[in-house]
Amino acid sequence: MRFWQKLIARLQGRPKVPRRVALVLGGGAARGFAHVGVIRVLEQEKIPIHMIVGTSVGSLIGAIYAATPDRPHLEGIALQLERDDLVDYSILTLKKGLILGDRLERFVSQRVNVSRIEDLKITFAAVATDIRTGERVILNRGPLAPAVHASCALPAVFQPVELDGRLLVDGGILESLPVPTAKFLGAEVTIAVDVGTRVKNIQAADLVTVVIQALSISGAEMRRRHAQEADVLIHPDVNGIGAFDFSQKERCVEAGAVAAREALPRIREVLAAHRIFLPRS
Repeated sequence: MRFWQKLIARLQGRPKVPRRVALVLGGGAARGFAHVGVIRVLEQEKIPIHMIVGTSVGSLIGAIYAATPDRPHLEGIALQLERDDLVDYSILTLKKGLILGDRLERFVSQRVNVSRIEDLKITFAAVATDIRTGERVILNRGPLAPAVHASCALPAVFQPVELDGRLLVDGGILESLPVPTAKFLGAEVTIAVDVGTRVKNIQAADLVTVVIQALSISGAEMRRRHAQEADVLIHPDVNGIGAFDFSQKERCVEAGAVAAREALPRIREVLAAHRIFLPRS
């Protein structure tokens, strides 16, 4: 057999590289529990996830699942999560932010059994913002806990994170729904979960509320634009749930599951168009 015939035979015998389906998880603080409900349905319906890209709480939920792609495991950790697991107020360094973020990093280190991003079972990236330069920073290598912390570091609320010579804050400043990053990383199909809420008239009673409202106003058009870029958009009904209201976890999870089930026909249509075939039941 000639050389080229042998080469073709070997190539034909290799398993095909799977198409790149990215699950894009947006920011939204406690409303991010809806991501868990979406993942529940995608796993039940055997929708492939080759990549997870998350901003803020999306990076936290995404990292947990990327380390152990198992719905019961994810739900067990998420539903036990309380505000005090993430929030550690500082009275000594208020110039940088109210919350240190050490508890958040410790939570990730203790509850996720992988310490480096490149060792996760699903390809993963967290999106952050370099507050010095205004650049988007894609964290897809290196230590996992500081990456999640940086992606969640809401300015004036969480203290910025020093990482690899950069001063990093919440990725939601530039991409609250990081569809562009998923496409930049090679995703052919993007399934995006938007847990943002409509900008509304509120009583700005504290700093956290003021900051979140400001980001919601400034980022509303950006979020809409990025949502339009997604192949599939899942938008759970989490309106009326406060950014740090952890008492509504079950409601958020169910809202995510409901929205994901409604999106299944569109998901199957897009996957079929890209010749991504689902296993038979």
